[in-house]
Amino acid sequence: MASEYLNWKFRDVGPDPLPPVLTPRQKWRNWWHYHKWHMAAGAAACLMVADIARSALGLGQIQPDYQIAYVGETALPDQTAAAVEEAFAALGGDANGDGQTVVQLHQYLLTDSMDENAEYAYANQITLMGDLEDCDSYFFLLEDCETFQVDYAVLAGPDGSLSDPEETPFSLSWSDCPALAEQDLGTYTQTILGQEASGSNQDLLDSLQLARRGFWEDRTCDTQTACDNLWNILTKGADPA
Repeated sequence: MASEYLNWKFRDVGPDPLPPVLTPRQKWRNWWHYHKWHMAAGAAACLMVADIARSALGLGQIQPDYQIAYVGETALPDQTAAAVEEAFAALGGDANGDGQTVVQLHQYLLTDSMDENAEYAYANQITLMGDLEDCDSYFFLLEDCETFQVDYAVLAGPDGSLSDPEETPFSLSWSDCPALAEQDLGTYTQTILGQEASGSNQDLLDSLQLARRGFWEDRTCDTQTACDNLWNILTKGADPA
């Protein structure tokens, strides 16, 4: 009896049969079977990159004509913040030419106390510094104007130029600006420690100081001319005393 080895050694070796000819549709289905997950992962990655790029470039987003930074220890109620935006929009015009007047108020809540809100205040401070670096906000509503200027040195003097950090910054009380103080801003309602509180938006804003951003020669905001014009409207007839 021949061994298995000899049978294998002297076996009749012929050419492998040719694979069947695939139609274009079969080729496509075969390729898709082995590559569909790679395609899905690639598509997801492309969508993520496109979304990041769209957000970075502001595509599809409404760009504000005027931006306001509120800096204080206590947040403004949502109704008060909306009333401020409406008051500025009523006096301003379409600064960026998109056919509408949009005002955006950013709230930056800062505190020196080392309590459970310290981490939140730190995050607000980082966001505020990004706002200042990018020259986003032109208008400022401040609880403490002098301390803000000592810390950040970005406010303008009476003539609009960057103020000397060692000088008292120029600001006006909200209540001293007729264009703002005489508007009907309605009321607010909020819940504090389980208790509902309400009041006049004007009364809540009366104690805040209005200031504007000063710019270095090589830095400005995109709508500075329109912002300058709105500042003049807001402060017309104001008593700086």
